[in-house]
Amino acid sequence: MDIQEEEQQQLNIELTEEMAEGTYANLAVITHSNAEFVVDFVNILPGMPKARVKSRIILTPQHAKRFMKAMLDNIKKYEAAHGPIQDQEPVSVPMNFGGPTAQA
Repeated sequence: MDIQEEEQQQLNIELTEEMAEGTYANLAVITHSNAEFVVDFVNILPGMPKARVKSRIILTPQHAKRFMKAMLDNIKKYEAAHGPIQDQEPVSVPMNFGGPTAQA
């Protein structure tokens, strides 16, 4: 691909102020069907028996795989700069959002 083709394929992504603030989540609940992956981002507060989904992202299987590869690449880069990320004990979430068993 030459520079001219690369310039024509650039994508201008806009980010509103509200979206730039982001939403904190400390749990991701992932379910899937044959056509899509659904990722629910949740913020669980200590001592609170209830948590609310803060954001839901729906991806095609192809985009879910690309997202996974991008996350792995970014984690490798992060760990190269900052050292290994320590795994914590898995969170047990006894809930099902209408799909297969959720994994975080």
